[in-house]
Parts: sequence; C-alpha cells; structure tokens
Amino acid sequence: MANAYLQGVEISASQFLDIFHHYDNDGNGFIEGKELQNFIKELQQARKQAGLELTDKMKAFVEKYEQNADGKIGIIELVQILPTEENFLLFFRQQLKSCAEFMEAWRIYDADHSGYIEADELKNFLKDLLQRAKKPYDEKKLEEYTLTTLKIFDSNKDGKLCLSEMARLLPDNENFLLKFQGVKMARKEFNKIFELYDKDRNGYMDENELDALLKDLCEKNNKVLEANKISTYKSAIMALSDGGKLYRTELALVLCAEEM
Repeated sequence: MANAYLQGVEISASQFLDIFHHYDNDGNGFIEGKELQNFIKELQQARKQAGLELTDKMKAFVEKYEQNADGKIGIIELVQILPTEENFLLFFRQQLKSCAEFMEAWRIYDADHSGYIEADELKNFLKDLLQRAKKPYDEKKLEEYTLTTLKIFDSNKDGKLCLSEMARLLPDNENFLLKFQGVKMARKEFNKIFELYDKDRNGYMDENELDALLKDLCEKNNKVLEANKISTYKSAIMALSDGGKLYRTELALVLCAEEM
C-alpha cells in the first residue's frame, strides 16, 4: 500500500504517515541504512510506474543518499521530499518560529497542567495555528491533522504528547530540549536541586535563580550544553512560568526524567 501511495501526485497526511511507518521498520523514528536504500529504490520504481518524473527535490535527495549506506532521515526530511498535501508538518513548524514561542504555546494548550497535551488539547492547538495563518480547513481535515500529528510524535504510544515529544515539531537548531535530554535527573535529585537554587524558599524560581542553575548545569555538562546559549535556554524555560514564577512542576518538564 505504501508503494502505491508513492505514485500519487499528492499524498494525504494519513498516507504520508503510512509511508513513514512502512519504511521505518524498527520504529526508531528514522528511515536509515537498508530501510533508506529500500525507500529510494521503491520511490524511483513507483514514480516510473505512475509515469511521473522525480521532482527536483527527489533527485537531489536520491543523489545525496543513494550511495550512502549510513544515510538517515527523519520525518521532517521525508515531508520535504514527498508531495504531501499542504505540507502540513512544515506548515505547523513554520508557525512556531522559536523555542520560547513553542514553550508559551505549550503552557496555554496544556490546559489542565498535566505535563501532557492530549488529543483534544492538541486539536485546539492545531486549530489556533490554522486560524492564525488564515488557512482554510474543515472539521474532518483538522481531525486528520490531529490524529496524524499524535501518531507521528507519540513515541511511547500512550495517546498523549509530553513536552519533548511535541518539541520534535521544532527545527533541531531551535530544539534545545534535545540537549537537555542528556542532563535530565531522577526525581529525588531534581527536588534537591530545585530546593538548592530556590534561595528564598518561596516555592518557585525567578529569572536570577534559574540563571544561576543554568550556569552551573552548563559548567558541569559542557559537552552537552553551551554556555553561550544560557540566555536562549533561560528565555525558553521562563516561557513556561506563571508571570515570572517558575514552579517545580514547570521546571520538571525540562529537567526531571520521571513524572512529578
């Protein structure tokens, strides 16, 4: 079925997802190695059978990866190659121009402050992005975008998105959460750290307290975190705060490896 979809002049969001899952055999979120070689071969065959030329983007992609046994692409690279209907993932990515903007959106749409965005919250999030861009849509299309986005980014298949899963919508250079994956800590250690840097013991961190914590984290984890990006990290994390008050549960979304 995925092979047949490759013959399409335009691929729907759900067809795109089927294609990605078909070639991502091990389910690790990438098409790589032999998976990628199979995809390239079948893409060329499918286009030929449909009497369609490879697009310029497809040609450039084939040239780059055809002889590269170690090649690897993710979902965003794939959506740029295939003629996906309205390129819906790229559209949503373009609406979130920075990590701080993404974090602000997270705070709004995680309406129950559960630390997750569930299907109905995700639907509202995508709906507002579409309305903000004055993009036409109907309820059926919105439902398809919601379910497809959920299926793409819900890596542990629990039917909801945590912050790091949802952040995969961001370009890698904007997604500082990828770097913080390497410094997340157990709940007990996180609680100790929070209490240590909450100098005035008022139950939240202000910008100065967070700044001190980030400086120490960067010094301790200098192979992962970049000291010259502290201000970027800080503005993105503070976007989760309540009027400049960063509570324990909000910081835990970034630094704690366990649920609070």
